[in-house]
Amino acid sequence: MEAKFKSLSIFAFQSQFSSAEDCYDYLVNLKWGGGYQCCKCGHSHYCAGKKIHDRQCTRCNHLESPTSGTLFHKVKFPIQKAFWIVYFMATNKKGIASTELSRKLQLRQKTCWLFRMKVMQAMASSEQHPLEGVVEVDEFVLGQQKKGSTRRKKDKTLVIIGIEKKGKGVSRIYAHPIRHSDKRSIQGFIRRNVKDQANIKTNAWSANRALSREMKNIHPKKSNKKMATFTLKDRVITSLTAWLRGTHGHASHLVYYLDEYCFRFNRHLMKEGLFENLIQRMVRHKPAPYKLIIAYAPNSF
Repeated sequence: MEAKFKSLSIFAFQSQFSSAEDCYDYLVNLKWGGGYQCCKCGHSHYCAGKKIHDRQCTRCNHLESPTSGTLFHKVKFPIQKAFWIVYFMATNKKGIASTELSRKLQLRQKTCWLFRMKVMQAMASSEQHPLEGVVEVDEFVLGQQKKGSTRRKKDKTLVIIGIEKKGKGVSRIYAHPIRHSDKRSIQGFIRRNVKDQANIKTNAWSANRALSREMKNIHPKKSNKKMATFTLKDRVITSLTAWLRGTHGHASHLVYYLDEYCFRFNRHLMKEGLFENLIQRMVRHKPAPYKLIIAYAPNSF
């Protein structure tokens, strides 16, 4: 783990963020390091606010804290513990469950779960770096047995995944839950996550065949059942499913967990700066109150 995340060891983290003031200073530098600009009127001059790290616009008198307008907005527990949650999520190879965060930080499990959800929102793809080259797009099903049911009927969630191949391995992936495996859903995923020039390979389902008539870079291919083997795509899907079951067991609001897995997978060669990158994303992201989080992405696993 230390070799993989050598930029900020746990000892360096403790030293750099030894107090709440250190955390606020870090947020101030990220938010206003390039110059202050009022979020209300755009004015570039400020004076001191009520608290030491706050800034108040000299034109409209708008008061702003380092956490306002970010995913740290209205955090109800110490800012140091919020930084610890980000650190654990960024540097643990397989992620960390809210129950484990609760035990480590002496916080309520629901509190850790909610803030963990906010961190996962920062992990969502910016859609500015679509997959390229040879890309395989397919759908698979995640499911679990209903609670209190003796039958084997399962709640199932359909997931579409795009896999960018590089050499004999996988370079990057994106995944998202969908309601139906239809032409519209597949096309929407491809347009958001795959470059127009990419060579896209899919199965020969009717939706993909219909889509290939509109998008010439899509090449449906029938699977050969006699030559069926455990493909690269199968390994990616199996690893994703195993991660969900092993780390979290059950995942409500599945889209956030898929974003987390893809974020970590796509940065598996990133030797440094993962924690810093995630903090920057959280500062740039809009606040996410509890009602907004539970209202979005009802899919579960």
